[in-house]
Amino acid sequence: MLKNIAVFREEIKKAIIIREVEKSFLSLYEQGKLNGTVHTCIGQEFTGVFISKYLTINDHMVTNHRGHGHYISKTGDIKGLIAELLGKQIGCSGGMGGSQHLYNKNFLSNGIQGGMVPIACGIAKFYKFQNQKNISVAFIGDGTLGEGIIYETFNIASKKEYPLLIVIESNGIAQSTSTEQTFSGDIQKRIEGFGIDYLETTTDDLFDLDTKAKEAVFRVRNHNKPV
Repeated sequence: MLKNIAVFREEIKKAIIIREVEKSFLSLYEQGKLNGTVHTCIGQEFTGVFISKYLTINDHMVTNHRGHGHYISKTGDIKGLIAELLGKQIGCSGGMGGSQHLYNKNFLSNGIQGGMVPIACGIAKFYKFQNQKNISVAFIGDGTLGEGIIYETFNIASKKEYPLLIVIESNGIAQSTSTEQTFSGDIQKRIEGFGIDYLETTTDDLFDLDTKAKEAVFRVRNHNKPV
């Protein structure tokens, strides 16, 4: 029996909006109307949509150079994002951050590989010490698995049991280099080696994605440990 994906009408609508915004950025870049470069999340729109679905306004999110979809999913601030990339003062970072440096309430992005993960861990530490039920979420790509700083963070977060959710968007390519050329071993074994729970899903199956996103957020929020 085919499952009725109409139950995800709002999530699909949000993903389409993200896709259209990203396509507009590519067009503006080709016209020379954007400062610097631009990295889109085309093909990965559903990740941020479904994770954000289970977050509260007080949960914090950090992300990377490919974070426009995460920004829209968490904040809904489409106007502020577009204005930011156009260098307008009404942009979410005052027109000075561009594509990779986005700021809003409980949202922060930066283009440094893995650089936001320890910051997300620090935020999770704050939430734990304040006895709050809020969680901290960090998005990274599979290309960041070559950065030592994330493994230091994994170890600290696991040892101290901080409410940190790390979302690895594994698209098989890091900028222009395929995973086959650079990655050795198994992602799940790497993560579980730090005593961190690991859940795997795909944007090709919205029902599984929804289930795993809900479960991941629930475990971090209620078990007070990283996932």
